[in-house]
Amino acid sequence: MEKEVSRKRRVAILGSTGSIGRQALDVIRQHPDRFEAVMLSANNSWETLCAQALEFHVKDAVICNREHFGKIRDALSGHGTSVSCGMDAVCRIVSDPEIDIVLTSMVGFSGLESTVAAIKAGKTIALANKETLVAAGGIVTGLALKHSASILPVDSEHSAIFQCLQGAHGAQVEKIHLTASGGPFRTWDREQIAAARKEQALRHPKWKMGSKITIDSATMMNKGLEIIEARWLFDVAPERIKVVVHPQSIIHSMVEFADGAVIAQLGHPDMREPIQYALGFPERLGLSSRKLDFASVGTLTFFDPEPDKFPALGLAYEALEKGGNMPCIMNAANEAAVAAYLQDRIGFYDISDIISSCMSDGLFEEDPDIDAIFETNREALALAGEKIDRLSGKTVTDNFQH
Repeated sequence: MEKEVSRKRRVAILGSTGSIGRQALDVIRQHPDRFEAVMLSANNSWETLCAQALEFHVKDAVICNREHFGKIRDALSGHGTSVSCGMDAVCRIVSDPEIDIVLTSMVGFSGLESTVAAIKAGKTIALANKETLVAAGGIVTGLALKHSASILPVDSEHSAIFQCLQGAHGAQVEKIHLTASGGPFRTWDREQIAAARKEQALRHPKWKMGSKITIDSATMMNKGLEIIEARWLFDVAPERIKVVVHPQSIIHSMVEFADGAVIAQLGHPDMREPIQYALGFPERLGLSSRKLDFASVGTLTFFDPEPDKFPALGLAYEALEKGGNMPCIMNAANEAAVAAYLQDRIGFYDISDIISSCMSDGLFEEDPDIDAIFETNREALALAGEKIDRLSGKTVTDNFQH
């Protein structure tokens, strides 16, 4: 046992140039005796990927967008890093026996294929791609059980729940309380929110994240996705998963038990803590981060979410209750609508309207397999694209397919 603990854990980071990937590399940078980055992947940011590969001397670097393959191959030539391109390469490399942990931090549905490949190889999954469980939760958790693959949550809220459960000693969970910052529009009225531009929606008051997840936070769809993710991660019935708005973002989530006791996990908003907890589990390692000073924190406040202002939250509960491929339809429609909003093609509330319309018009399948999930995603993206076209009066130029 001592020998296993002392060996460096070899980590593959999918989406290494994004916010989570960069912070994961900072964790590895702080603990070079415990972790080793052996594989990195990115979609478009080839220059950043190149710099990361050189700093960490990784064995493999994968650029998913083939247009950049020649540039990064030439830049890394002679440095001992094998360069590949495409999702097939990602799926092949994450199955390498030398890899211990796969951190999946790719954005959106694009993370599903590689996560499934890593699960089938029996890897420990540090899951930062919530859409994987949203689109195919039952399939993914079933595969993890079949292949003895562990799934450790990296989202701050789910990491908090996971940490709280470590002290529960198997006690029955009464409720999960997912905390939400409320995003940039918590204090705005509905009329103000309806006119919100992307520049305003991207100003998150607490967290620094990528543009897609930041817009999801503004609509509260991010919390809706987390509800679905929590249902699969912790095998808790949807009616036992509650959302509470907590603007200070100090309490990252809470677990309530049958006797009324509530265990909470607290800390400053810093994604490196849940990333490090997943990579080092079950150990807790030191981290150079801002520590809580409770006297300076002062008051912590809590509010019920406002469904009229943030209808996306209700859509997520609806999709989870319907089951089947409905969460996948919801997720695909959200990805397409958020992309259109970021292009200034639709308004803020058009996002939830498009999602709702796609959930009504999409082809429902009660018991989909993994192939059906990929087909559902394609169909729902196309359906959402048609609705966006009608709303914007333009032709969709972005390719939402992953």
